[in-house]
Amino acid sequence: MPRSLSDARARRELVDRLERLSPDAKALWGKMSAPQMLAHLADWMQMAKGDLKAAPKKRALRFTPLKQLAIYWLPFPKGVPTAPELISRKPLAWTVERAAVRDHVQSFETLPAAWPEHPVFGDLTPRAWCVLGYRHMDHHLRQFGA
Repeated sequence: MPRSLSDARARRELVDRLERLSPDAKALWGKMSAPQMLAHLADWMQMAKGDLKAAPKKRALRFTPLKQLAIYWLPFPKGVPTAPELISRKPLAWTVERAAVRDHVQSFETLPAAWPEHPVFGDLTPRAWCVLGYRHMDHHLRQFGA
């Protein structure tokens, strides 16, 4: 079974890795700094909760089986463009951004009744949102060696 934000142990592992990350960590790939990455993760989780809107993209990934392959099985590609809404703001202080990401991760303990449409994948089940969320955060923590 894939790791998921709905699982307490998986959330704890991500938070532990987050706590080991430093603001001056260098990216192993990509253009973001560590503070920008934290702002991106915080905004992504805001989007997942429906609190931040991102324009939908009409892509083949909206349809089964490509959607399931991308969410559950294929490795996260490096350097794939993200929604402009998820990289547009200047990061806040490191401790503020890290606390926001930590709080967002922990908030997945209580899953919402309704989930928004994902801008690339379209309608997702709560399970798919939580697996995607884990994999997305894991991808970016690995990007900075955490």
